[in-house]
Amino acid sequence: MAKKLVIKVTAGADAPERCSQAFTVAAVAVASGVEVSLWLTGESAWFALPGRAAEFDLPHAAPLPDLIESIRSGGMITLCTQCAARRDITEQDVLEGVRIAGAQVFVSEALADNTQALVY
Repeated sequence: MAKKLVIKVTAGADAPERCSQAFTVAAVAVASGVEVSLWLTGESAWFALPGRAAEFDLPHAAPLPDLIESIRSGGMITLCTQCAARRDITEQDVLEGVRIAGAQVFVSEALADNTQALVY
């Protein structure tokens, strides 16, 4: 079993089921004791901002703010550098504990030993 899970979520409100699945899997993995690194890219980048997750609604899904808190409590959330720049999001804008990093960091994490990468 992988000791670390790297999850890249590319969808936001534009594809709510895929988005919710990524956050749900990440939160369940954290709760299971797995080291998790969740990457926000594309439209999911908006969820790095305070209050934005509360606007997300998907019937029969866990509330996105709760999932994000679960992930932040035991995992890492990273916002893609280019995605942030395209949306004029800076380090001062994001939720506490969210870092901004680029593709080289993602590749390094995804290729590490005992790591499984998933893309949603």
